[in-house]
Amino acid sequence: MDKVFIDHLEVYCTIGVYEWEKQITQKLVLDLEMDFDTQAAGEQDDMSLALDYAAVSKRVTDMISTCPIGLVEAVAEQTAQLLLSEFPVLRVRVRVTKPGAVVNARGVGVEIVREA
Repeated sequence: MDKVFIDHLEVYCTIGVYEWEKQITQKLVLDLEMDFDTQAAGEQDDMSLALDYAAVSKRVTDMISTCPIGLVEAVAEQTAQLLLSEFPVLRVRVRVTKPGAVVNARGVGVEIVREA
Protein backbone atom coordinates (compact mmCIF):
# COMPACT_ATOMS: atom_id res chain seq x y z
CA MET A 1 0.00 0.00 0.00
CA ASP A 2 1.17 3.50 -0.81
CA LYS A 3 1.66 6.05 1.94
CA VAL A 4 1.03 9.76 2.09
CA PHE A 5 2.87 11.50 4.89
CA ILE A 6 2.95 14.85 6.63
CA ASP A 7 6.18 15.41 8.50
CA HIS A 8 6.64 17.80 11.43
CA LEU A 9 3.22 19.49 11.42
CA GLU A 10 3.44 22.13 14.16
CA VAL A 11 0.25 22.86 16.06
CA TYR A 12 -0.11 25.35 18.90
CA CYS A 13 -2.71 24.47 21.49
CA THR A 14 -3.63 24.29 25.14
CA ILE A 15 -2.33 20.91 26.28
CA GLY A 16 -1.46 19.51 29.66
CA VAL A 17 -2.82 18.22 32.93
CA TYR A 18 -1.17 20.71 35.26
CA GLU A 19 -3.00 23.92 36.10
CA TRP A 20 -0.19 26.12 34.78
CA GLU A 21 -0.32 24.27 31.42
CA LYS A 22 -4.03 25.00 31.09
CA GLN A 23 -3.22 28.71 31.06
CA ILE A 24 -0.69 28.72 28.20
CA THR A 25 -0.31 27.69 24.59
CA GLN A 26 2.27 25.03 23.77
CA LYS A 27 3.62 23.52 20.57
CA LEU A 28 2.98 19.95 19.50
CA VAL A 29 4.66 18.32 16.52
CA LEU A 30 2.75 15.69 14.56
CA ASP A 31 4.04 13.21 12.04
CA LEU A 32 1.25 11.57 10.06
CA GLU A 33 1.46 8.57 7.75
CA MET A 34 -1.67 7.47 5.90
CA ASP A 35 -2.22 4.39 3.75
CA PHE A 36 -3.72 5.61 0.48
CA ASP A 37 -3.59 4.27 -3.06
CA THR A 38 -1.80 7.00 -5.02
CA GLN A 39 -1.61 5.11 -8.33
CA ALA A 40 -4.60 6.69 -10.09
CA ALA A 41 -3.61 10.22 -9.03
CA GLY A 42 -0.05 9.63 -10.19
CA GLU A 43 -0.96 8.06 -13.52
CA GLN A 44 -3.54 10.71 -14.38
CA ASP A 45 -1.83 13.67 -12.70
CA ASP A 46 -5.24 14.49 -11.22
CA MET A 47 -5.57 16.23 -7.85
CA SER A 48 -9.16 15.04 -7.44
CA LEU A 49 -7.79 11.48 -7.18
CA ALA A 50 -5.14 12.37 -4.61
CA LEU A 51 -5.24 12.65 -0.85
CA ASP A 52 -5.16 16.40 -0.23
CA TYR A 53 -2.48 16.77 2.42
CA ALA A 54 -3.17 20.50 2.71
CA ALA A 55 -6.79 19.71 3.65
CA VAL A 56 -5.61 17.01 6.06
CA SER A 57 -3.15 19.42 7.70
CA LYS A 58 -5.75 22.15 8.06
CA ARG A 59 -8.39 19.83 9.51
CA VAL A 60 -5.99 18.29 12.05
CA THR A 61 -4.64 21.71 13.03
CA ASP A 62 -8.15 23.14 13.45
CA MET A 63 -9.27 20.21 15.61
CA ILE A 64 -6.26 20.28 17.94
CA SER A 65 -5.92 24.04 18.27
CA THR A 66 -9.54 24.74 19.20
CA CYS A 67 -10.06 22.46 22.22
CA PRO A 68 -8.05 22.17 25.41
CA ILE A 69 -6.60 18.66 25.72
CA GLY A 70 -4.95 16.97 28.69
CA LEU A 71 -2.81 14.22 27.22
CA VAL A 72 -0.77 13.68 24.05
CA GLU A 73 -2.38 10.23 23.99
CA ALA A 74 -5.76 11.92 23.52
CA VAL A 75 -4.36 14.07 20.71
CA ALA A 76 -3.09 10.94 18.94
CA GLU A 77 -6.38 9.06 19.32
CA GLN A 78 -8.54 11.99 18.22
CA THR A 79 -6.29 12.64 15.24
CA ALA A 80 -6.35 9.00 14.14
CA GLN A 81 -10.15 8.85 14.42
CA LEU A 82 -10.53 12.09 12.48
CA LEU A 83 -8.29 10.85 9.66
CA LEU A 84 -10.06 7.49 9.43
CA SER A 85 -13.54 8.98 9.51
CA GLU A 86 -13.12 12.06 7.30
CA PHE A 87 -10.56 10.99 4.71
CA PRO A 88 -10.34 7.92 2.44
CA VAL A 89 -7.49 6.24 4.31
CA LEU A 90 -7.41 2.67 5.58
CA ARG A 91 -4.63 2.89 8.15
CA VAL A 92 -2.86 5.73 9.93
CA ARG A 93 0.24 6.18 11.99
CA VAL A 94 0.15 9.23 14.23
CA ARG A 95 3.19 10.40 16.16
CA VAL A 96 2.70 13.29 18.59
CA THR A 97 5.72 14.97 20.15
CA LYS A 98 5.59 17.54 22.94
CA PRO A 99 8.89 19.42 22.70
CA GLY A 100 10.52 20.53 25.91
CA ALA A 101 8.11 18.70 28.20
CA VAL A 102 10.92 16.94 30.02
CA VAL A 103 14.19 18.57 30.97
CA ASN A 104 17.15 17.05 29.09
CA ALA A 105 14.90 15.63 26.34
CA ARG A 106 14.21 17.24 22.98
CA GLY A 107 10.66 15.97 23.21
CA VAL A 108 8.37 13.26 24.53
CA GLY A 109 5.23 11.75 23.08
CA VAL A 110 3.39 8.78 21.68
CA GLU A 111 3.03 6.97 18.38
CA ILE A 112 -0.06 4.94 17.51
CA VAL A 113 -1.32 2.95 14.54
CA ARG A 114 -5.04 2.59 13.84
CA GLU A 115 -7.02 0.94 11.04
CA ALA A 116 -10.48 1.51 9.64
